[in-house]
Amino acid sequence: MTRVSASETPAVILPTVAREVEEFVAAGGWEQPPQLFALVATSDLLDQQPELRDQLDPHSSPLTPIAQDELSGDLGDALAGIEWPPAVTGCALAQEIVVLPPEAETELSHGELDDEAARRFAAEHPARREARLVAAVLRDGSVSCVLRLRGTVEVPEEFVEHPELAPNLTDALLATLRP
Repeated sequence: MTRVSASETPAVILPTVAREVEEFVAAGGWEQPPQLFALVATSDLLDQQPELRDQLDPHSSPLTPIAQDELSGDLGDALAGIEWPPAVTGCALAQEIVVLPPEAETELSHGELDDEAARRFAAEHPARREARLVAAVLRDGSVSCVLRLRGTVEVPEEFVEHPELAPNLTDALLATLRP
C-alpha cells in the first residue's frame, strides 16, 4: 500500500500538498476551470516510473499530485462519478470561487434565492472577492483547505488555511475515495 515518511503523518503532509497544488495552479493565472489532482505516494510512483527519480524525492515530498483530465459539466455530478483506484492515496481539487463578507452571507442565507439567483447575487455584490480554493483529502479522512483571495489595487492578496473551509467539497472528495 502507500508508504510515507515515518517522520511525517498525513495531517502534516496534506497542508503542504494543498499549498503545492495551489502554487501549481496559480502559475497558470486566474480564470481557470476546476482542476482535479490524484495524490499518490511518491515512493510508489517511483517504483512504477523509475525514470522520474531525478524529478521527485520521496523524502521531501512523500505525496505527489498528478493533474487529471479537465472536469466537464456540473462539478458535483463530475465528482459523484469518480472512483479512484487503490493506488491513489488522496485527491485535491482547485477551483475559483467568490467570497462574500459575513453580512452578505447572512443576507444570502435568509433570502429565498434559487442557485442561479444566488450566483448572480454573489457575482454582483460590491464587496465580493475572487478566490482560489484548494481542497485536499486522504483516504484516512484527513482534510486540508487553502484559499488564496485575489488581490486588488485596494486589497492585498491573502491566504487562509483551515480544514473546514469547504466541508461539502471535502465530503464530496472523500466520497470519491471510498471503495
